[in-house]
Amino acid sequence: MKFAIVSDTHDNLANFNKVIHWLNNENIEVILHCGDICNQDTINEAARNFNGKIYFVRGNGDFHLDQISEKMELELDNKKIFFNHYPEISKQAAESGKYELVFYGHTHRPWEETIGKCRLVNPGELAGQRYKPCFAIYDTQIDKLELKILEKL
Repeated sequence: MKFAIVSDTHDNLANFNKVIHWLNNENIEVILHCGDICNQDTINEAARNFNGKIYFVRGNGDFHLDQISEKMELELDNKKIFFNHYPEISKQAAESGKYELVFYGHTHRPWEETIGKCRLVNPGELAGQRYKPCFAIYDTQIDKLELKILEKL
């Protein structure tokens, strides 16, 4: 199974829709969004356009989105996953030893490190505010993480 990890869209619907279109064409059925969505309209449009399921967590820019949890645990294809917006909380989750994959956003900077048996990953930002817009794809079958640069899709 392949799934996408995105973060920090900051209401950049053009970039988010481009990613969603690419994901639909690749038959990717799950997106994990690590926060800073910023607006309910962005959530609504993403849900309308994406053919699969999107899991959102709330970031510091999502103060109007109280209905969204700040963190989430789930299992995809037998991989235990934790994601939220903040690096500190994610590092603690990775250090707990309970998860194989932990994802976060907030810094806008793509990053990957291994803590014990856990991969700790920031997929970068989709907004294009500080760095080139990017996101990640993870393949559970071959344990491969790939960073995708939006302008190269």
